[in-house]
Amino acid sequence: MAAIETEGLTRVFGRRRVVDGVSMSAPDRAVYGFLGRNGAGKSTTMKMLIGLLRPTSGVARICGVDVTRDRMRAARRIGALLEAHGFYGHLTGRENLDLSRRLLGLPATEIDRVLAVVDMLRDGGRRVSDYSLGMRQRLGIARAMLGSPPVLLLDEPTNGLDPDGIADMRRFLRELPDRAGATVLLSSHLLGEIEQTASHVGIIHEGRLVVEGELSRLKADLAPEIGLRVDDPDRARAVLRTRDLTLSKDAEGLVARLRPGDDHDQVSAALNRDLIAAGVSVFAIGPRARSLESIYRAASTPIPSRHPETV
Repeated sequence: MAAIETEGLTRVFGRRRVVDGVSMSAPDRAVYGFLGRNGAGKSTTMKMLIGLLRPTSGVARICGVDVTRDRMRAARRIGALLEAHGFYGHLTGRENLDLSRRLLGLPATEIDRVLAVVDMLRDGGRRVSDYSLGMRQRLGIARAMLGSPPVLLLDEPTNGLDPDGIADMRRFLRELPDRAGATVLLSSHLLGEIEQTASHVGIIHEGRLVVEGELSRLKADLAPEIGLRVDDPDRARAVLRTRDLTLSKDAEGLVARLRPGDDHDQVSAALNRDLIAAGVSVFAIGPRARSLESIYRAASTPIPSRHPETV
């Protein structure tokens, strides 16, 4: 059974389909990176997962519990860190957690348990107004873990952190499924952070889930790419188009996407010959590493690419 599962999840506002038939599946104890541009439908999907929004159609399940039919039972199975923390700055971290703990009817021992998981036992007695942003993020994760929910939903947990804070949070998030015994869904628009943290990814584009699967498998299935740096990109494009290659451009130069099964060494040599023959100076040419950015670029059509998981 998947920890998070949706089938045809749809939300319409007026005439606009903000979320359009999303069917996603996050396996148990995975770090699932939920990616998309601002306005792609990430936040609306997450609000439906935690019961803050009712779907127009479709189903969302948390550990097998239908969020719409049994909202309270589903809510006990998911903890969330949203962008607005809602902490009282004049209270200590421990006192803030105690307020939530009492509302949930949980024993006082829960406070030390969750503070230990986020490595904040020594800082729990400090006022939240004295916390760094990274400490507030960890306190928010601790609050989400009260009651040991098997699913944690974290919205942009590295937002606003400095480079050291991002690196620290990244290490923590990778360890979180084992520390908390939970599946972790990370929402983000930062490809690099998700690539270094997540075991699985789902990419939403214009309300539709266009790619989903285990990150390592998605990378392995990518068509090979060749990167080129040349003196005349326009003339190089004209040469490359004669070989019926898909072309794009990034900060480093031109990118040619090969067909599945093509040998990038042979194609690189042939392209180099063609470009030189056309009078184009080639400064660099070679295979591009398969990356989450490549997957994101390739996700240009709203056709889900699903990979069966072995759990």
